[in-house]
Amino acid sequence: MPPAAHPRPPQQCADAVLMVRPLAFGYNPETARTNTFQSAPAPGDAASAALARQEFEQLARALTGEGVRVCTVEDSDVPSKPDAVFPNNWVSFHQDGTLVLYPLESASRRFERRPELIETAVRALGFQVSHLLDLTWYEAEGKYLEGTGSLVLDNVARVAYACVSPRTHPEVVAEWAQTLGYEPVIFSASNRAGVPLYHTNVLMCIAARAVVVGTEAIAPADRSRVMAHLADSGREIIEIGLEEIGRFAGNMLELATWDEALGDSRVLVMSESARHALKPATYARLSGCTDALLSVPVPTIERLGGGSVRCMLAEVFRTQ
Repeated sequence: MPPAAHPRPPQQCADAVLMVRPLAFGYNPETARTNTFQSAPAPGDAASAALARQEFEQLARALTGEGVRVCTVEDSDVPSKPDAVFPNNWVSFHQDGTLVLYPLESASRRFERRPELIETAVRALGFQVSHLLDLTWYEAEGKYLEGTGSLVLDNVARVAYACVSPRTHPEVVAEWAQTLGYEPVIFSASNRAGVPLYHTNVLMCIAARAVVVGTEAIAPADRSRVMAHLADSGREIIEIGLEEIGRFAGNMLELATWDEALGDSRVLVMSESARHALKPATYARLSGCTDALLSVPVPTIERLGGGSVRCMLAEVFRTQ
C-alpha cells in the first residue's frame, strides 16, 4: 500500500486570483457612510465606469505578465453594482478547500454574491470545495464581516487580524476563526480624526517575509498586543504612517508566481499611489523582502470606490 499523502504545508501567498470586471462602477453613497477613503465625483465626471474598466484591464494584464493565474469574470447588468470590482469582500477560497461567503454591511452590495462567479472560478482555477461556510445570515442581525477586507491573515501561523468597524463585528470574526482554526486578534484602528478604519486591509499586509503595518492607526491600548503578535511571526516589520495609509500604501497583496529563471517566486502588488507614498527607505526594505514589486495605477477606483489593488483581488488557494 502506498504511503498516505502528506498535506501541503500552509501557504501564505496564493498563485491565483478572481477578478470581477466592473460594468457599472461608480461612487456609492451607501458605502461612503463608513468609508472615508471615498470621494464624491466632480460635476461632469461621467467617464468613471470606462476609466475603471481600463484600470481593471491594466491590473489583470500586469498580474498575468508576472505569472499569476487570473480568472476574470463579468459583472451583470441588473441590478447595478457600483462596487462589483471588489470581490474579496464577499468570498474567500482557502487551501483546505473551504469556501466562505461573507455578510456585507451595504445592502446594495449583497447582489455581488453570484453563484455563477464562484462556479467559473472553481472550474478555471482548479479549486475543489470541501466545505462551505456561509456567514451571510448575520446580515439579518446587523453584524458584518467583509472578507479579506475585514480580515488580514497570517496563513502560516494561523492568526487572523481584524480591526473593529461597522463592517467588522467581533462575533462574526470569532465564528470565522473557530471554524477555520485561526487565532483572532481583534483591535481598534482609526484615522487622524478618530474615525474607525473601515477595513483592516487598508493598514496591514502580511507577506511571506514581511509585514506592512500602519502602527500609528492602531489604538494605543491595542498597539503593543498587535505588534507582539506580528513580531512572533518572525517576519520583518515595516511600519507606515497615516499619510501613507491614506494613499493606500497598506493595501498591498503578495502573490505566488512561477518564473522560468527564478522558479517559484513572489510578487508584491500595490497601486501606483501606494508606490509613490512610500519613502525610498521603506520601498528598499520591501524590495529586499520579496522577489518583485508591481505597481499599477488605479486612481479612479481608489478615488470613487475607496479601495485599491488588494481589494480588487480575491485570492484562490488552488486545491488541484
